[in-house]
Amino acid sequence: MTGTMPGNILGFEARSLSGAPIRFADMAGRAVLVVNTASECGFTPQYGGLQALHEAYAERGLVVIGFPCNQFGGQEPGDESQIAGFCQRNYGVTFLMSEKVEVNGERAHPLFGFLTAALPGVLGSHAIKWNFTKFLIDKAGVPVKRYAPMTPPGDLGRDIEALL
Repeated sequence: MTGTMPGNILGFEARSLSGAPIRFADMAGRAVLVVNTASECGFTPQYGGLQALHEAYAERGLVVIGFPCNQFGGQEPGDESQIAGFCQRNYGVTFLMSEKVEVNGERAHPLFGFLTAALPGVLGSHAIKWNFTKFLIDKAGVPVKRYAPMTPPGDLGRDIEALL
């Protein structure tokens, strides 16, 4: 994307693990939780908590999307098929998963450039520091809160409830 940053995520697109398009415009009117994920990380068990959020809130309007990323300690080495199998087999993941992306640097998915600019981290840093950084986005597609990797998904319930 060029020019000024958009005010919301609705203009962004990605691809799912199966290669199908993910259009954020289709999520207008729903709250969205975006998480960069990895299969070989100390925080990987958070997949279970993310699945629990999906099960608890999907019918009320929450979309959970995992974005596998291999930029932190090489903790997501698999291809899309391996990632999908791991998530399903170990955590019963049924929430939306994107293809593997980068979240920092020149080749970062544009969505993460937007999210980190809208919601900087500690000391104003735009970089994502580790796997399982979470971004909560309201029904208008506007980012409202960023959570550190160590924040368990279960701690997001109150903030999600406020948006639904």
